[in-house]
Amino acid sequence: MQVAEILIEAASVAWQRTKGSTSRKYRCTSGPRKGQVRASPASCNAPIKHKAVMTLKKTKAKLGSHGKFKTARTKKYNQASKRLTTLNPRRRKAR
Repeated sequence: MQVAEILIEAASVAWQRTKGSTSRKYRCTSGPRKGQVRASPASCNAPIKHKAVMTLKKTKAKLGSHGKFKTARTKKYNQASKRLTTLNPRRRKAR
């Protein structure tokens, strides 16, 4: 078994919205970034950047509940976001 085969098992294909269009990405199925969409399967097990984590927390705290409304509006009206709902099937939760 090669390293590339192990990395592919740790991620599944997903689609992400990038500048109005859709691009092929990978959803991490294990590791510290489980559930996140990344550009390559290798980045699922990359070291976590704590400075970036703290910056995102500050940004989300500034937005408050306003971020929920912005996200909901984007998902409702943006055509690229609507395409993603059909391209990315819902994952079943394991029992």
